[in-house]
Amino acid sequence: MGGISLKHVRKTFGDTVIIPGADLEIEHGEFIVFVGPSGCGKSTLLRLIAGLEDLTGGQILIDGEDVTGVPPAKRGLAMVFQSYALYPHMSVRNNIAFGLKMAGEPKEQIDAKVARAAATLNLTDYLERKPRQLSGGQRQRVAIGRAIVRQPKCFLFDEPLSNLDAALRVNMRVEIMQLHQQLDATMIYVTHDQVEAMTMADRIVVLNKGVIEQVGSPLDLYHKPNSVFVAGFIGSPKMNLISGPFATKYKAATVGIRPEHIAIVSEGGDARGAIVLTEHLGSDSFLHVDAGEAGRLTVRAPGDNLGKPGEAVSLAFEKARIHRFDTQGKVQV
Repeated sequence: MGGISLKHVRKTFGDTVIIPGADLEIEHGEFIVFVGPSGCGKSTLLRLIAGLEDLTGGQILIDGEDVTGVPPAKRGLAMVFQSYALYPHMSVRNNIAFGLKMAGEPKEQIDAKVARAAATLNLTDYLERKPRQLSGGQRQRVAIGRAIVRQPKCFLFDEPLSNLDAALRVNMRVEIMQLHQQLDATMIYVTHDQVEAMTMADRIVVLNKGVIEQVGSPLDLYHKPNSVFVAGFIGSPKMNLISGPFATKYKAATVGIRPEHIAIVSEGGDARGAIVLTEHLGSDSFLHVDAGEAGRLTVRAPGDNLGKPGEAVSLAFEKARIHRFDTQGKVQV
C-alpha cells in the first residue's frame, strides 16, 4: 500500500515560515504532482514526507502509521533526485544493487531484483557500463531502477527531468507514466513545469508561498481555477487576466479568459486592438494583441493565421468561459 496523509504539516527555519500548515490525502496508486514557482515550498514538502527534513509541527502518516519521527530509511519510500546521484566508479548493475547490498539482502535476491528492474527500464544491455558511458536519460533510468528494486510504498521524484534536453524530457515523461501504470505504485512528483504537471498527474497540488492553493485533476484546475494564482499558473500559454475598469464591466475585480476562448470576429466583439506579434507553431498561431484597456491579450488562432504586426482586430470572448475573481484573488461564486 502507499497511502499518505499530511495533517497540519508545518515547517519553519527560524522566523521564516516555509510551510504554514498543509493538509493532504494521497491514495494508494495515485500519481500526485506538486507544482508551483521556485521557492513555493514544493521540494521542502517532498523532503518532509521523505524524512529528510524535520517537521516543525503536524503529522505525516503512511498507511495510517505516524512516521513523523521515523528516519528516512524506515519509511518505506524511495526518492529519485534531480542530480541522479550515481556512483561514477560503479557499473549500472552495482549502482542499482547498492542499497540492497547495504541492507544485507542475499545475492540471489539482489540479482533477480536488478534483472527485473533492468528489463522494466530497458537497461539490460547496459548493466556492465559505467554512468559516464550513458546518456542523460539512461542515467535517470538507472536512478529510477535503484528506487524500483527497493519495492517502496511510494516513489518520490524531485524535479527528475530538469537536467535533460527538451526532446528527452518528453520521452522520459512518457516512460515514467508507463512505469506508474506497470508498478501500480504511489508516486509524488515535484516540478516547476506546469506542462509536466498537466500531462502526468492524476491530481495536481498547486503551491504558492507554502500554501496549498488548490488540489484537483489537471482538467479541474484548467477549467475551474479557484484563484487568480492558479488561473495564471496552469495552462500554456497562460490565461489572460484583466483587471481595472475593463473587469468591472463583468462585475469582478479580475476576469480571466483563456487564449482558445477568444475569437477574432469581423465586427462587434468585446475588445478591439492591434496585433503586436504572432507566434507560429504549425497547428496553432498565437496572436499577441494590444487591446487597449483590456491590456495585452494572447489569442489562439488556426495555424494558417498570418496576422501581421499593426493589423487591427476585433475580439469576442466566449461568455460561458469567462472566469471572475474578487478583490482577494479568489473565484467569485
